[in-house]
Amino acid sequence: MAWQNRLRFLFEYTTVKYVGMQNMKIGLLYRIFQLTIMGYLIGWVFLKNKGYQVKDDTIESSVLTKVKGVARVNSTDSDLWGPEDYVFPNQGENFLSIATNFIETPNQTLGNCSENPEVPNNKCSKDEECTVGEAVRAGNGIKTGICLETHNGTCEIYGWCPTEQRRDPDPANVVREAENFTLYIRNFIRFSQFNFSTSNVPKVNRKLLLKNCLYDETVHPYCPIFRLGDIVNQTGHKFEEMALRGGSIGVLIEWRCDLDKDSDCRPHYSFVYLYNTSETVGFNFRFARYSTDAAGQRRRTFYNVFGIHFDIMVFGTARKFCIIPTIVNIASALTLMAAGSYICDIVLLFVMKKRSVHTESMLERMTMNDKEIPLKIMPEGLQRKFSL
Repeated sequence: MAWQNRLRFLFEYTTVKYVGMQNMKIGLLYRIFQLTIMGYLIGWVFLKNKGYQVKDDTIESSVLTKVKGVARVNSTDSDLWGPEDYVFPNQGENFLSIATNFIETPNQTLGNCSENPEVPNNKCSKDEECTVGEAVRAGNGIKTGICLETHNGTCEIYGWCPTEQRRDPDPANVVREAENFTLYIRNFIRFSQFNFSTSNVPKVNRKLLLKNCLYDETVHPYCPIFRLGDIVNQTGHKFEEMALRGGSIGVLIEWRCDLDKDSDCRPHYSFVYLYNTSETVGFNFRFARYSTDAAGQRRRTFYNVFGIHFDIMVFGTARKFCIIPTIVNIASALTLMAAGSYICDIVLLFVMKKRSVHTESMLERMTMNDKEIPLKIMPEGLQRKFSL
């Protein structure tokens, strides 16, 4: 029936006839092409890029920090500082600042006094230029409406007096013992795609490790306890110079986890100075400590603190075997290998000097092969569909 003949093509299969050509140059080109594709698949895709694995680079992280060490200081409040005195904030988060130098303004009380002459837009020659109740921008208090001509022509303020002493940091106040302070970093991570979690502190012999180890890139590369002087040195700076005016350091924790191997998921630490190395940018902040004297008057000691700011940044990638990318990469390589036949055909028929001879030889071989298969005994579908 006619409609059945029309639908027969849905169930037909078309094959290809190949003609073998004895040519050393083309054969060598074909084998080189095959070996190149195989080398690309094994060397680059599988060994270098691990194309047989899927990866998860969305890392969930939590960081806890703890600083230890004591130091003698020349301060009004105390001559001995511990972590509770020089670490800000003291909650142990993924960023912290450690005071290494300070400028102190002791015994401040609330009252009226002259504003610091170095504060901009605070000069006056008469009382009308000092608006009552107006806060001094970048200043230390609120204007009272009085111009103090005897104090370099500045407005009187209500605030903590005497005002902050503004001067360059003194090398004599550097907390030199801070170089030997230790920073303990505990990092918990999780890769949700693989439901895998771990920590940078090993579970086996944890207490013994934390008591005895100190991070060293060669000896103890996985120890989570770091000496401040070593961290600064790894950024290419000297501790004495950075301690004077402060600085900002990034602690980079990189996780490269191969989950096909049980023990291959450990952190790699590196340290970087977060400013341009050609810039002399420091780091400072201010805080005050309050007290009450015997007369019941509220007092405070004001500090302009210079220190080292640490920003702990965690990133990483986890990989695990998956059959789907493996099959896709192998199939892609096989497709490229099949393309080698077409490339060699083009070179043989259109590029080589004796291309006419090769063309005649190919046609002759096709004719000889056709004679070997009597068409009259072949099914009609095969007779029509054999082709190059």
